[in-house]
Amino acid sequence: MYKLSNSLLNIAVKPKGAELCQINAVKNKNQFMWHADPKVWASYAPNLFPIIGCLKDDKYLFEGKTYHIPKHGFVRHSEEIKLISQTENSLTFSLKFNDALLKIFPFKFEFILTYTLIGNTLEVNHTVKNLDNQSIYFSVGGHPAFKCPLHKNEKYTDYNLVFETEESAQTYLLNTDNGLVTGTTKPAFNTKNSINLKPNLFNDDALIFKDLKSRKVALVSKTKGEILNVSFKDFNYLGIWAKPNAPYVCLEPWLGIADHENTTQDLKKKEGIINLPENQTFTASYYIQIHERHLG
Repeated sequence: MYKLSNSLLNIAVKPKGAELCQINAVKNKNQFMWHADPKVWASYAPNLFPIIGCLKDDKYLFEGKTYHIPKHGFVRHSEEIKLISQTENSLTFSLKFNDALLKIFPFKFEFILTYTLIGNTLEVNHTVKNLDNQSIYFSVGGHPAFKCPLHKNEKYTDYNLVFETEESAQTYLLNTDNGLVTGTTKPAFNTKNSINLKPNLFNDDALIFKDLKSRKVALVSKTKGEILNVSFKDFNYLGIWAKPNAPYVCLEPWLGIADHENTTQDLKKKEGIINLPENQTFTASYYIQIHERHLG
C-alpha cells in the first residue's frame, strides 16, 4: 500500500491498478471512500484505460483486425503498473506497452497516473504518451466510489448530488443486458441542479451524461451540508453509479463512453475516442475536494 498524508487527510493507493482506496480525515477519522465490500462491489476507484464501459461483443476493430479488451480496460486489474516517483505530496505510477498488451491494444504507449495531495484536495492526473509511429486511440476516466451516507443516523435519501449550474441534460440509458448505450434518454434531475439519491436510482444501471454544463458536482447531506465535491473540467462525460441499495455513490469523470448498440466497432469511429498523434502527450485531471467541516 502506498500512502500520502498531510495535516488534514490520509490517502492510500493499492499497488494493483494503482487504485485509490482510502481518503481519511486525520483528526476525526472520517472515512470518505467506499470500503469495497466484495459481497456488494469489490472496488474502490478503478482507473479506466484504454476504454470506458463495455464493447459490443467485447471486441473492437482496428485496421481490419479484431481485438478484445475487458470492460473499462486493462489498467484496473494490472499488476504491472509500477510506482516510479514519490514526493512528500505525490505518487506517480506508470504502465508501458508490452508484448501481451500489444495483442489486445496494438499501440505503443505509456500511461502515467499521478496522485497529488494539497490541503483538502486530491488531484488525479492522467498522462498518456504516444510512443508509436502512428496515432493511438483511447479513452480514459475515473470511477471513485464514495461512502454514502457518511454519518450515523442518516439515510441514503438524505443525500443529493448538487451541480454547480442549472442543468437540462438527460441521462442516456444503457441496455441492461449488454451494457451498451441505447438511443433512449430520460430526465434525471429532481431540481434544476440536483439529483436526490435513492436506493432504486440505479436499477437501470448508471446515469450517463454527455452534455452537462457543470464541471463540478458535490455530494451534499440535507443535515450535514456538503461532504465533498468532484471537479472534472478536462472531462466531457460523467457517469454516476452504484449497485442498487448499496451505501455508496460513484462519481465518474470520463473521456469516452461505452459502445452504442448500433456501433460499427471501428475504434477510430468510436464516440468519445481520443486520437493522439505520434510523439504527442495527453493529460487530463479531476479533483476530489473534501469539505473542511467534515475533517474535525
